Amino acid sequence: MGEDLSMTFRRPQTRQSLTCRVMFAVIALSLAATACVADDPVVTDAEATVTSEVDEASEQATESVESETADEADSPAEEEPSDQLEEDANPAAVANGPVVEAAGYDFAGIDPVMQTAIEGAQLTGAGLIIVHEEDGVVYHNHWGSFGPDHVSLVASASKMISAGVLLNLADQGLLDMDGSVAEITGWQGHNPDVTPAQLVSNSSGLVGLQPGYPPYLCQFSAGAALQECGEVIFTSDVDDAEVVSPDSEFRYGGGQWQVAGAVAEIASGKSWDQLIDEIYAQPCGITSLGFNNHWAEYGAAYPDGLDPSVLTATENPQIEGGGYLTTGDYGKLLLMLLRDGKCGETQVLSPAAISQMTTDRIGPLYGDAANEEFGYGMGWWVDYDSGRITDDGLYGAVPWLDLEDGYGGYLAVEQEGWERPGSNKETIYELVDQIMADAQ
Repeated sequence: MGEDLSMTFRRPQTRQSLTCRVMFAVIALSLAATACVADDPVVTDAEATVTSEVDEASEQATESVESETADEADSPAEEEPSDQLEEDANPAAVANGPVVEAAGYDFAGIDPVMQTAIEGAQLTGAGLIIVHEEDGVVYHNHWGSFGPDHVSLVASASKMISAGVLLNLADQGLLDMDGSVAEITGWQGHNPDVTPAQLVSNSSGLVGLQPGYPPYLCQFSAGAALQECGEVIFTSDVDDAEVVSPDSEFRYGGGQWQVAGAVAEIASGKSWDQLIDEIYAQPCGITSLGFNNHWAEYGAAYPDGLDPSVLTATENPQIEGGGYLTTGDYGKLLLMLLRDGKCGETQVLSPAAISQMTTDRIGPLYGDAANEEFGYGMGWWVDYDSGRITDDGLYGAVPWLDLEDGYGGYLAVEQEGWERPGSNKETIYELVDQIMADAQ
């Protein structure tokens, strides 16, 4: 373990820097492929070379992103699309027609906002679903290439799904969220004070998402196995100088989530795929949800035209960022959370578990060192000002919940950095807030 440091809070990475971090980890994976299969990984001269090459790639990628952003900022604004699609108009900005628009709700203002966002970011399409705890699905629409059956990789919007798996096992009495990971897994002698709750609140003290970090690279490998990868990360000696005490520093993402997935498999005696099927798919009627590990093969940019359901099967799904599903199925998950953890008559998560997920855990623990604007529960960011909770993903997936007013939404796009030309996320938040308030 590292020395006991005073409590600090590291702001989460921006979408651009997070992209770079994942990209560099994948670059390092190709150059240091054996780092996660060795029983006792050590830092070598080759890995030092990896770090140098990764740093050089970082500078080049940052310059490229800044250049693209400047070009986009200088480009003239596009005109509002007309009802009659012109030959040179972007067909992705044309709505496919609402799948659902419930009586009593007026979502007419959504379409022009989405058209502007899609045109500005040159997206191939988008999807949006809004759910209400009593009325169910009140709005569901798609644009461009997206439709009800369109499956998208959701990157970090997987985190709340993964945290829910562990909390379901806790509800069943199979896992103590405040128990010792070392005792649960049998990985004695390392990080004895780390708990499952700390893993899924980014507070375990393990190294967070970091470029080219050799001991944790197996988290990006589809060729590994989840329990083996979790053990390699958790028992590594190479990270000792950088590991800090649990609940002393917020470190977003990284290998701790792969450890959490391994803990779930060990505690339940089931594979991650089985857990996803039994906990979410069967009781909630969800058919598209799955986890894979595409990072090593495709990198951080969204794989153009990829159907995630045909990815090569893996025994090492990426727990923090490997989820994929349709907008409709994500909406079912949000509706389950709004309805006290129930899908129909099945109790997927207890109200107490949902409270653990959605209540800021780190603010009370970190005290004065906590961030003044937001906290973090288990898989969910907590906005102190609005009360909104979110679980944004790298590619633009934006799930959110307004627990006080009983509704939530999920916006799906497939382009890293899509908000650079002009953010519309906050615009959609505000517009939906007003629509839902007017409907009550």
